[in-house]
Amino acid sequence: MAQTDNHLVIMAGGVGSRFWPMSTTDRPKQFIDVLGVGKSLIQLTYTRFADVISSENVWVVTNQKYVELVHEQLPDIPVSHILSEPCRRNTAPCVAYVSWRIKKENPKANIVVSPSDHIVTDEKEFRRVVGNCLKFTAETDAIVTLGMKPTRPETGYGYIQADLSTASARNREIFRVDQFREKPDLETAERYIKQNNFFWNAGIFIWNVSTIVNAFRIYQPGIARIFERISEVLGTPDEQKHIDEVYPECEGISVDYAIMEKAEEIFVCPADFGWSDLGTWGSLHLQLQHDLYGNAVIGDNIQMYDSKNCIVHATDAKKVVVQGLEGYIVAEKDGMLLICKLDEEQRIKQFSENN
Repeated sequence: MAQTDNHLVIMAGGVGSRFWPMSTTDRPKQFIDVLGVGKSLIQLTYTRFADVISSENVWVVTNQKYVELVHEQLPDIPVSHILSEPCRRNTAPCVAYVSWRIKKENPKANIVVSPSDHIVTDEKEFRRVVGNCLKFTAETDAIVTLGMKPTRPETGYGYIQADLSTASARNREIFRVDQFREKPDLETAERYIKQNNFFWNAGIFIWNVSTIVNAFRIYQPGIARIFERISEVLGTPDEQKHIDEVYPECEGISVDYAIMEKAEEIFVCPADFGWSDLGTWGSLHLQLQHDLYGNAVIGDNIQMYDSKNCIVHATDAKKVVVQGLEGYIVAEKDGMLLICKLDEEQRIKQFSENN
């Protein structure tokens, strides 16, 4: 399939409350330079796909309040491809909306759907894998998800159990999915990684537009009917008005529950390209460079004394001095300061709501 038929959908509607105070409802983590590299997470996501998908075929689905932020950070993508959700309804309605919209523009479209806030360290291998999967879905009715080879017994990710006994005849790197597994407890995660057929679910999906639209018609007819009803106005000046009216009717359900766990032609491509879901301060700490004492810092003038295994993020502060802490998060943004034990970080969402 020609590259002109390849489309990228970036899902960018999340709030990122576990990254407070760096991430706020006004400027969530996907729009922030979390890694201190001069690019936000959504900009890194867009750049990662640059050699596979052209900018005019990139789509972003986000909340109404972030449309301007997306346009500001990704000025090369068409403004009409920044789709605005009037309310949060999880990932299935988001995927359905953009799928019907793309189908109107290109009924042969081949789509990769990606979160906006993940990181990848081996971008060359990432592009090879994505290109490989796009070719596969262009020739079949398959839905493909990327499965990350686990490096530790992670309890924060869902897992994909693959049938590795027989690879697809069309592509020897792609296998059938046996089962999707919920986020496990530690004992279960340790059991999974001792087997070679369990992979982290990265939430990156690849399919042909007709395949995913048909899957919604079969497995989520209620959501499908909503977008069928307004399909005539999609891509016209009246689109937003109708979306604002009907979107709240959609059931709030993830695409995993809505489609992936029900559809029959589901495949996984096991991959290893240094993937991480930056969901928490702890996951960011794992990704950053550490000093001899396990401290990771992002900011221009941060000094550490007698401290171990801390993460300090203070890009706004003139000077930060940390002494005598072990296993702490220290984060400052817009006059808000968080000092929290890393092993208590699940409480940060609660702290942010009390603001």
